[in-house]
Amino acid sequence: MSDSPPDVRRQFSVASDVFLRALAVVWFIAFASFWWQLRGLVGPNGVLPAQPFLDAIAKELGEHRWWQTPTLCWIFGAGWFLHALCLGGLLLSVALFLRILRPVCLALLWLSYLSLCLPGQVFLNYQWDALLLETGFLAIFLAPWRLAGGGRADQPRFARWLLWWLLFRLMFMSGLVKLTSGDETWRNLTALTFHYETQPLPTWIGWWVHQMPLWFHQLSCLVMFAVELVVPFLLIGPRRLRHIAALVQIGLQIVIALTGNYTFFNLLTAALCLLFFDDAWWARWAGVAPAPYNSEVAAAHDRRDGARRPPLQRLFHPAIFIVMFAASLIITLPSLAKPRQWPGWYARAFRLIAATRSVNSYGLFRVMTKERPEIVIEGSDDGREWKPYEFKWKPGDLQGRPGFVAPHQPRLDWQMWFAALAYPQRQQWVLNLCEHLLRGTPAVTGLLAENPFPGRPPRHVRAVLYEYRFTTPEERGRTGRWWRREPVDYYFNAMSLKQR
Repeated sequence: MSDSPPDVRRQFSVASDVFLRALAVVWFIAFASFWWQLRGLVGPNGVLPAQPFLDAIAKELGEHRWWQTPTLCWIFGAGWFLHALCLGGLLLSVALFLRILRPVCLALLWLSYLSLCLPGQVFLNYQWDALLLETGFLAIFLAPWRLAGGGRADQPRFARWLLWWLLFRLMFMSGLVKLTSGDETWRNLTALTFHYETQPLPTWIGWWVHQMPLWFHQLSCLVMFAVELVVPFLLIGPRRLRHIAALVQIGLQIVIALTGNYTFFNLLTAALCLLFFDDAWWARWAGVAPAPYNSEVAAAHDRRDGARRPPLQRLFHPAIFIVMFAASLIITLPSLAKPRQWPGWYARAFRLIAATRSVNSYGLFRVMTKERPEIVIEGSDDGREWKPYEFKWKPGDLQGRPGFVAPHQPRLDWQMWFAALAYPQRQQWVLNLCEHLLRGTPAVTGLLAENPFPGRPPRHVRAVLYEYRFTTPEERGRTGRWWRREPVDYYFNAMSLKQR
């Protein structure tokens, strides 16, 4: 097949449309996943009730809370309104997918998720939550202004450039922070000998990859650094290199998704990569015909529209680009430099930008976790015989095969991984979780895979800290176990309601 005309190579109408539809899917997953767990996590009878948390912030910040911690919950509260936000998010995601008033849908989706993040507390404070907010906000400027349908149209270049810049920052900073962290495992290329075993929620494929020899892990680490530190520069290079770089980034996301559960992060990152393919690529490799385009007619329309627009309106797109680009530099700079003290204006600008959660600094796995402590919560009626509470996805039962749960994120399981790493600074919310198990709170026990006390709650609960490791193929063949463990200490000693 012959190459497409040069004009089509400069169009990105298909990519913009496909990206916005993929983003709609990610928004739907994010709202549905959290809504499924909302009552047990931050509901009135949840692990970390949202309303008392907001009341404490309001008492501390007063009127400053509106811009330091923005959320619509300051108006409507954190009761029924949290459910309304999730339901509205699902409906808006469907409308976005159907191309109905896309900029309005994107703006409301961004505002709804931003309003959920504060009452969601630690359960909605992950890098992919921030990435979704930033992507969703920038996508507002990419979406076409039309009621519904109407075919495709090439979108403003400034919006596409900002989303390109977002993917560049995401990948490049993820590689850079590993090298600048001082972690020797990244510098000697041995980090991946630990990663598959110690990551929050591994898969059974991750178990098999962990068994590979040292040279394989070192080579994989070297390739990963090339993808994160070198390939991002190809994203802004010539057309063919740009396409190759985007495909390489998508390939990395597939590998990550196969070996670990990282919610909708991989899908969202892959969606950003789609924006690097022009209409000619989609026509040749996906059979999607680009919208008709006539460069002379388009230029005439641009001149006519430019003459009709007031000067301020003509400056709108460049101004948005400059503001967002500058904000990203302000947020990213602390990850690159550590002066003794930042200027006052810089610190104020940083706090203001960070409060929106819509311009962020990125960098996954800055320091590699070399061990895997796990909290096992147990209950007992007599203080002698203890029965474990099994979580749905985090390691517990030694014979439980690591499974696939992404793009859904079991946020309690994820947070238990962080709580174990924080030992001995024991997390208060884990104590709250134990109290709810002593009370048999249905909203909380519903987040677990197995409640060993279905009839009535136990009299005593304790949290035991273990060190978990993958078994070897020989051990698994002999015992059928995917994990082995050794006791470390009590995370929380045995407790009862009378003690609280």
